[in-house]
Amino acid sequence: MNPADLQGLRSGDLETREAHVHLLLDRARTNGDESAIAALHVLVRDYRDFHRSLYSRAMNQAAVFADPGLQEPLLAALGDTRYNCQAWAAMGCAAMDIRAAVPQLVTLLDHPQWIVRGETVTALGRLGDASVVPALQPLLGDQADWLRQRTADTLAAIGGDAALEALWHEFEHRRFPRIGYLASTLALFTPEVVPRLLAATESPDPDQRYWAAVALGSTGDDRAVPALERLMAGDRGVTVFDGEVRVAAKKALRTHRRIKAAIAERESSPAG
Repeated sequence: MNPADLQGLRSGDLETREAHVHLLLDRARTNGDESAIAALHVLVRDYRDFHRSLYSRAMNQAAVFADPGLQEPLLAALGDTRYNCQAWAAMGCAAMDIRAAVPQLVTLLDHPQWIVRGETVTALGRLGDASVVPALQPLLGDQADWLRQRTADTLAAIGGDAALEALWHEFEHRRFPRIGYLASTLALFTPEVVPRLLAATESPDPDQRYWAAVALGSTGDDRAVPALERLMAGDRGVTVFDGEVRVAAKKALRTHRRIKAAIAERESSPAG
């Protein structure tokens, strides 16, 4: 390692050192520069010796210098409340596929800092499995819309029966008027979710019919078409936010057609 690469992280005012981090990241990303990568590894291993602003900037692009040998210091930073970079340590664990971080990440889901909760949820989408679904499910009821959406995305990334059941429970027992994020994520569980969504188009609740239509359009499943055509033709239901079921069904049919057209174009394109 060129001593100047490490010295640039230690010397000068904070703005200069931050600029140096970005320079190291650029060199690591574009040229695979070994000296730059080595300096970034020192920043992670000896993180307490460096300003947290440098650490956070490096972790924002942790995949650029990922190394399994950084597991121990990343796990240490994940639990280090004094250094206060747990959100960025979670980013690093996700980027470097450190699955040993999962138990610690679960404990951070109720952290008082919103950024820690958010990055923890994202990291669990990369590192977690069905075992973390019960810990994530309560966040589908969080007051912050963005965190509910991120949690739904994470459950979809984890996949499997437990994740589907968590999302479906929230769909059936809707706590918020606008749940487009649930519709979008449920559609990712095609084909198994399609019969449930078709049944939901018969619900006496216009909100449930509305969101079932939205989800069905995003499945690209041909079984959705008759139900969507029925809703578009005759459903006069209106949601709590004044959305019309028939309009949702009409838009869903357009979405379905776009998906089918994209699939047909992809399949007709020459391989390679």
